[in-house]
Amino acid sequence: MSGSDMPLEEMLGHLNDLAQSSLPLWDVPDGATARLINVSENATYLVEAPGGYRAVLRIHRENYHTHRAIECELGWLEALDGAGVVITPGVYVGRNGDPIQQAHGKGLAAPRYMVLFHFVEGSAPDESADMSAGYEELGAIAARCHDHVLGWEKPDDFQRLTWDEKTVFGPNPTWGNWRDAPEVTPEVAGVLEEVERTVRARLAAFGKAPDRFNLIHADMRLANLLIDAKGTRLIDFDDCGWGWFLYDFAAAISFIEDDPRIPGLKAAWVRGYRSVRPLSAAEEVEIDTFVMLRRMALLAWIGSHIEAPEPQALASGFAATTARLGQAYLERMRALA
Repeated sequence: MSGSDMPLEEMLGHLNDLAQSSLPLWDVPDGATARLINVSENATYLVEAPGGYRAVLRIHRENYHTHRAIECELGWLEALDGAGVVITPGVYVGRNGDPIQQAHGKGLAAPRYMVLFHFVEGSAPDESADMSAGYEELGAIAARCHDHVLGWEKPDDFQRLTWDEKTVFGPNPTWGNWRDAPEVTPEVAGVLEEVERTVRARLAAFGKAPDRFNLIHADMRLANLLIDAKGTRLIDFDDCGWGWFLYDFAAAISFIEDDPRIPGLKAAWVRGYRSVRPLSAAEEVEIDTFVMLRRMALLAWIGSHIEAPEPQALASGFAATTARLGQAYLERMRALA
């Protein structure tokens, strides 16, 4: 998440200083402090103050999103919430009237964008228990979001990332080249080269009609649902952008694609999705293609973010497992042909 060659520990020290010194950009209570709670693409902080005040501060990765792109993300959050599609986190407006603040911290190469979100009560679904009900709800939420974007008039100059075959496999991939990831041996690469060719061909045939390819959340995992007495909230729209609707299922099983429960969770997601909007048999068959597209994007992500704790923890065996998943995918596709 650093966007530079600076060691992560040093980077986090500078970001912690930036988080604390930037709080006066918003009307936060006296005595507020910021504590790091997550680091991935961005650094996320819990802001607390005497009297029970809590908020969530997101400091953006360097050179990842433009100011306009973040505005577009926040605009979609507001639109989804306003239309009653799903409850989304509110945003605090800075003292200057802009919900997106920018500051240059000491030791950092460039200014960073920051957003202060309302704290969201609730807990994520228990991923150690039966997740079928949670995935059925995810499918329904995804379908409602997809229906919404088909009827939503997007603001002018709508800027967001794109998640397609070009940004995963092309000459300038967003998360890097999967071939550069740890443990991509010649044997692994041989399988994945064929997987890439197959995924590209099937996606070309599937097409990018607006009712298949549009604005998506792109990271709709159970960890990004928070549930309380008021209902289910969807959080973390930082990766929302242009992509295939079915990519939202692939993102929902990120890092657990080899879990034996996946067929059941896929069936639950599809059931929930179809309770809201149609999903053809041909589209359902192609879900596996999007799972492989996402898995190979994650392999690249591990390689390009290896300085962070999560990619380091995931790296061992990830490439080999991706190849095993890829081989099984190729066999299924050959059987279909």
